[in-house]
Amino acid sequence: MAPINSREGTPGASELGFASRAVHSGERSARPDFTPTVTPIYPATAFVYDDTETLDAIFGNERAGYVYTRYANPTTTALETAIASLEGTEDAVAFASGMGAVYAAMLLDVRAGDRILAAPDVYGATYAILSKMLPTLGAEAVFVDLLDLDAFTEKLKSTRPTLVYAETISNPLLRVADLKSVTQLAHEHGARVAVDNTFASPWLVNPAALGVDSVIHSTTKYLGGHGDVTGGVVAASAPRAAELREINKLIGAVLGPFESWLTLRGLKTLPLRMRQHSDNAATVATWLESDFRVSRVNYPGLEDLGGAEAMFNRPERGGMISFEIANAGRDDVFRFLEGLSLVVPATTLGDVYSLVLYPAISSHRAVPPEERARIGISDGLVRLSVGIEEVDDIIADLDRALTAASGVR
Repeated sequence: MAPINSREGTPGASELGFASRAVHSGERSARPDFTPTVTPIYPATAFVYDDTETLDAIFGNERAGYVYTRYANPTTTALETAIASLEGTEDAVAFASGMGAVYAAMLLDVRAGDRILAAPDVYGATYAILSKMLPTLGAEAVFVDLLDLDAFTEKLKSTRPTLVYAETISNPLLRVADLKSVTQLAHEHGARVAVDNTFASPWLVNPAALGVDSVIHSTTKYLGGHGDVTGGVVAASAPRAAELREINKLIGAVLGPFESWLTLRGLKTLPLRMRQHSDNAATVATWLESDFRVSRVNYPGLEDLGGAEAMFNRPERGGMISFEIANAGRDDVFRFLEGLSLVVPATTLGDVYSLVLYPAISSHRAVPPEERARIGISDGLVRLSVGIEEVDDIIADLDRALTAASGVR
């Protein structure tokens, strides 16, 4: 298809009126003979070719190419390629949000009449899908403590699930299961395994290397890393990714090219950020553990993880902490949140700045209070995403807020 760049020099162009030239001039120019150092943003909804046979071959998956951004987009493909590389999978599929990725990963392996075996201490919205949405589709979720491998094995035998769902580091209790053993047991009993790797990031853990079938991220968090873009991804084998793409084509939960570009930019500093997040979090967790105003600290770096230690790529344990303010109820936690000035009370995590969240009113609000209590999410529990600021400034801010909550230093 010849470009329309002027009224002269292009066949048929001299007959076009101003409005037509305003619409078409400059578009669909030949590709230049240079390669940009950074992937450009391709905001096009659709793509055209010189002949219909090529278009037909792309629609039929007989050759690579782009026809419609709901199907694929060059900028989004660049992001998917990068994440697959970091996770060590053959491919990855990007979604418009982390929950879009979670839901698609479940749809890939679960049908009416099937069961999912899941850890109970997962993100609240994930828990809501498992406990409320899937039953309306005829599927059932059964919850079991994945740290108890004997109990897990018994549940595998009794429920015969098609899918086991877990988080690398659980949200918000920061519990770490031995994913290699969990995956081996699941596969022995005919179940696939999907793992949300958001808290760890591929810098710390690569679940696919442990045999996990679907690796999920809310790219809104550490992968994007700057609090300015929402997205999700599932990394998997090429055949499974192809199925996920078909799901995404139909449900339309696609990640836009601008969001893909922002996330791709964020990925470039992931190792630098994760190292600082982890170093700061280890220092903050140690300080919190020694403070009498705090009754409990959850951080993977404070305990022996047993067999789960081996799945980490390096000694660091990430930037996420949760802790219980001693003898605190809702009002006390509110005073703590309102006493912060550097740490931001916001319903997200993994950004360059430190963030704090109260699970009982936000991330786990959809979980019934009695279930929260049973899982271990108390009314005094706070989740902290430690940023990359000066660690002494983070600690000083937490110290002031704990004083505001308890009235004691």
